[in-house]
Amino acid sequence: METAVSRHFGEIALTPAGERLISGSYEFDGRRIDLDLCLGEHDHLDEAALHKVDYRLRFLPELVESARERIGQTLEDEESAALEYMHFHRENLKNGRVREVFGVDTPAEIDEDRFVSALRLARIDIFPGQPERYFVLGFTLGEGFTDEVLEAAADEDGVVDDEVVWS
Repeated sequence: METAVSRHFGEIALTPAGERLISGSYEFDGRRIDLDLCLGEHDHLDEAALHKVDYRLRFLPELVESARERIGQTLEDEESAALEYMHFHRENLKNGRVREVFGVDTPAEIDEDRFVSALRLARIDIFPGQPERYFVLGFTLGEGFTDEVLEAAADEDGVVDDEVVWS
């Protein structure tokens, strides 16, 4: 069986098609971020596709910044998942967690900018067979605080989609 080596996923068996999930990692802001390479039933993984994934990950800092900007923009929409996520987590803070997570003394001080800056990249799902939804970035307010994430998707060129979802 033919294999290829990825900087982020290690040695991977190349297959003509078949659904599978390949785990990897990326060092970002001094933390290890989990990566999942998600292959659908009809997705073909060859060496070129794998190198494309590694190449695109070189631009992850810019992609994360774009996703944060998009999340900030969606906070202006009263119906947005990001605004609901912010309100829910701001209202459910226990004593002491406000300073730890947001760097302020009271939940009332958590404005949109402080909320967006508190979001931490938790995981990245990569779908090489879906150029319009190539990356799905999951942001959280921190381990031990919540296991819920805000997800922002981007196409293979790093253009972040308008929709941010809460999962």
